Amino acid sequence: MTDMFLHNAKLFVGLDGEVVDNGAVWVRGHNIAWSGHTQDAPTLSEHTTHHDLGGQFVMPGMTESHVHLSYANAGPTELDKQPVQTAMLDAVDNARMVLGSGFTSAISFGSAQGIDIPLRDAINAKRIPGPRLLASDRDVGATGSNADSSAAGREAHKLIADGPWAIRSAVRSLAKKRVDVVKVFIDGENLNDHAPPGVLSWTDEEVNAAVDEAHRRNMRVACHARSAAAVKQSVRAGIDFIGHANYLDDEAVDLLAAAKDRCVVGPGIAFEVALLANGDQIGLPRKAMEARGYQREVDETIASVKRLREVGVRVTVGGDYGLNITPHGSNAKDLEYFVDLFGMSDTDALLAATRDGGWAFDPEGRAGTLEPDTWADLVIIDGDPSQDVTMLQDHARITAVMKAGVIYRGITRPDPRADTNL
Repeated sequence: MTDMFLHNAKLFVGLDGEVVDNGAVWVRGHNIAWSGHTQDAPTLSEHTTHHDLGGQFVMPGMTESHVHLSYANAGPTELDKQPVQTAMLDAVDNARMVLGSGFTSAISFGSAQGIDIPLRDAINAKRIPGPRLLASDRDVGATGSNADSSAAGREAHKLIADGPWAIRSAVRSLAKKRVDVVKVFIDGENLNDHAPPGVLSWTDEEVNAAVDEAHRRNMRVACHARSAAAVKQSVRAGIDFIGHANYLDDEAVDLLAAAKDRCVVGPGIAFEVALLANGDQIGLPRKAMEARGYQREVDETIASVKRLREVGVRVTVGGDYGLNITPHGSNAKDLEYFVDLFGMSDTDALLAATRDGGWAFDPEGRAGTLEPDTWADLVIIDGDPSQDVTMLQDHARITAVMKAGVIYRGITRPDPRADTNL
């Protein structure tokens, strides 16, 4: 059983913005036994190993709250073209990269080709390294929704269902696969001519059926909801994870505030920012994306997040990483956006990634802080991200990642098993 005392550290417990100098963490088994000032440490076991961290920074593992581990760092139109065997190999690499980047937990927002389930099971069985994963499967959406496409073979990647009973059947099919999260499309996307934001895919009755069926079977529900109308429909139906929430009116903000103890919002801003900055690399030049409304979407999101923070709604990091313009392993870029675009302090961004993301992943409180009896999931950094969160994007600064008391080092290398030294 793991029994180690990490000391001489700058400690960020994750309850608030405090950083403890000369801090320490005691890890026993899979959990945190104690954390705080070194001089206040309890009596340790004679079997406890001591590790002097030399003043390095220790923080809780982060939660990626909008992950697509089955995305292959390809263009938006190429994600569904891989054979499932290749997609699975990519997903194994992606899981390794996300964990090595300091994200010890992840919430799936849809799985191309339905490979999240075996991926999660392999991670849990310790066959491969990866974050704790709330696994999803194919997106569920209506005919003519953003989930729907006439592309050949698309039905293998999405579940299209219309009417309450067909939707319940689709959700039940996901329960049979043992998913943790059902991903649904409430409205659309600016790139989609037939299903833009603001056009609701389902009626209230249909959305309510999806959520009721999922919750009855102990699954949670994540949604794509960009417009105020979509957000309001989502909150009223009881959806757990609201993705995007770019355009909010007063009523939407009030509904989210009233529901802040049961749902979170992940703005997913990385997609829009990267699309505007780098879209020309995939044939989507900036002027065309601005004409589609993506700069307005960024501006609206900044205003919406400000309003959500004022009323105490949890806003979590994570945003459609896995495209070639937002590759897996660059997930910590979100914290920079939270500081530069949303006006958060560096410690507020850390709290969004740790405490608030951890609550989204596990409302029982076992993730996202380094309190006693929480999971032993932490990150050791050569530097102080409470002063500059951008250093979390530098994998060379991440000395180690611990998940459930197991230490991982250097797993973001292209081949972490290769070494030229004997």
